[in-house]
Amino acid sequence: MQIHGDGVRVGVHSGQQYTSFAEALKLWRTAEDLGYDWVSLFDHFRPPMGGPAGPCFEGTSLLAALAARTSRIRCAVLVSAVTWRHPALAAAVAATIDHVSDGRLEFGMGAAGADLAYDQYGIPFPDAGTRLDMLDEACRVGRALWDGGPVTFDGKHFRLDAAHLEPRPVQRRLPLVIGGEGERRMLRIVAEHADIWNTLAGTPDSYRGKLRSLAGHAAAVGRDSADIRKSVTFRAILAESEHEALERKERLVRTLGADSPVWPEYLVFGTPEQCVERLRPYLDLGVRDFLLGARPPVDWETVELFARRVAPALRARTAT
Repeated sequence: MQIHGDGVRVGVHSGQQYTSFAEALKLWRTAEDLGYDWVSLFDHFRPPMGGPAGPCFEGTSLLAALAARTSRIRCAVLVSAVTWRHPALAAAVAATIDHVSDGRLEFGMGAAGADLAYDQYGIPFPDAGTRLDMLDEACRVGRALWDGGPVTFDGKHFRLDAAHLEPRPVQRRLPLVIGGEGERRMLRIVAEHADIWNTLAGTPDSYRGKLRSLAGHAAAVGRDSADIRKSVTFRAILAESEHEALERKERLVRTLGADSPVWPEYLVFGTPEQCVERLRPYLDLGVRDFLLGARPPVDWETVELFARRVAPALRARTAT
């Protein structure tokens, strides 16, 4: 059975490119007050967006602080990079934050992507195949430690010798989110280990193809892909009229530039009703977690319109 059942959840993927803790806390508390189900950070040290000197808090320590200052909303990292931490350390971080949040953590893991920290800090960045191997091992180590020990593991990249993790997470099964979309290797790892699979929304046709690949991998490991909760992340600019939304888009183009890598993440520039229609195909394909990207400068109008008018419509479609 799918974790969290079949109901729709909506979230804000906030990132942490702020210059003060107060800015990050304001978004998290606003999301909680607006009725969002989830809010998340990423796990970059020096994200490419913002330039080589752009601000970025360390993700897991900020996540713990924000979890301690909220009370209801699910708290997540999307996703922890296998290049930053030994998986036993990542598992211990996750267990600690699950206690800080009183059992509200959803811990994401991924194979790591572009980050200026590899050059700036001299951190090794293995090739994609190696990172995927590391991710597979990290998922095995993390789950084994969360489920109890002692754990002995002899992998190619990580080794544990009668390792313990205490206290274990508050949640009986801490949800493991895996982020990525590579159909040959990544989705195989998702099929084996993930409670929740997250990727960028892309197009309905491309998403449908990835679902087919995931189903094939799941069958190969003796699992029903329907038991893996589906999650998509996207961006939007919402307004009371499409004209107003497009005007705000043009202002953002002047700020970010027309060639910014962020534009493919935008799914809609329009009204809340248009947003519902753009998300409906994903709902029909089984997506149940819809995560709105809201990195600074935060588009507060979009955050509020999505919570008040898009989220209820999405939830109503699965409640009937």
